[in-house]
Amino acid sequence: MMELFPTELSLQGSGHLAKMRTALGADSQSPCHYWLPLDQQEFALNPLIGRPIRLVYHGEIHCQHCGRATRKSFNQGYCYPCFKKLPQCDSCIVSPEKCHFDAGTCRDADWGQRNCMTEHVVYLANSSGLKVGITRASQVPTRWIDQGAIQALPIYRVDSRYRSGLVEILYKNHVADRTNWRAMLKGQVENLDLVAERERLFSVCAEGIAELQQQYGEAAVIPLTEAEPIELCYPVSQYPSKVSSLNFDKQAVVEGVLQGIKGQYLILDTGVINIRKFGAYQVDFYA
Repeated sequence: MMELFPTELSLQGSGHLAKMRTALGADSQSPCHYWLPLDQQEFALNPLIGRPIRLVYHGEIHCQHCGRATRKSFNQGYCYPCFKKLPQCDSCIVSPEKCHFDAGTCRDADWGQRNCMTEHVVYLANSSGLKVGITRASQVPTRWIDQGAIQALPIYRVDSRYRSGLVEILYKNHVADRTNWRAMLKGQVENLDLVAERERLFSVCAEGIAELQQQYGEAAVIPLTEAEPIELCYPVSQYPSKVSSLNFDKQAVVEGVLQGIKGQYLILDTGVINIRKFGAYQVDFYA
């Protein structure tokens, strides 16, 4: 690929990519903050909006858990042996209703106790339209930023990942549970009345929630009737009219003017790239 900015960029750092670190802005009108991690370094990205950047992939991937070289990244940053043995790569992480902790077959019971047998939040979010999701209580609001949501509202506090998954299953019969990432990146998402949607879904799912509370106890699934929605703003100067995905597996150099950041995507004038997808890829970062 021909270099777009051969003379004006300088090397900022080198290392392995990981999910961008984020933080809320000062208020609902202030954009979220983003940092690009490369091993032990991280680089503030918001000041680079409107400026050219370049990421150069070296063709090397090292597992983010054990460090071994791998030809392919599994589950956003692991080698295949770690993918097959680590609890954070188990199928129940994507489908929490399949949790097998109580059966004594968790890949790592201590990890499961810390990460799954702990308080979770079921929420409504608006990233490309209304969706339901779950996350650990400690991951609020990070989870919403990672999804590129412009609005979010917690609706239940649940005592474990498994039971929050059961609540999510009830809601998935009435509302989507996935984000249309292309629509999210085009920035054409209309605001929703999340409180009205919460009340509608409380009514629709009341019988199922009552059954879960009867089975596990009322304290296991607590409705958050007084929670207020939060609004999120992103550092984007220009949204793409057409979303073209960039991929390190097809091109070693990704570069362009950084027009924005939303979710875990860098929006360049040459296309968009999901940084989280390429966890553990070794790159040089120029700006």
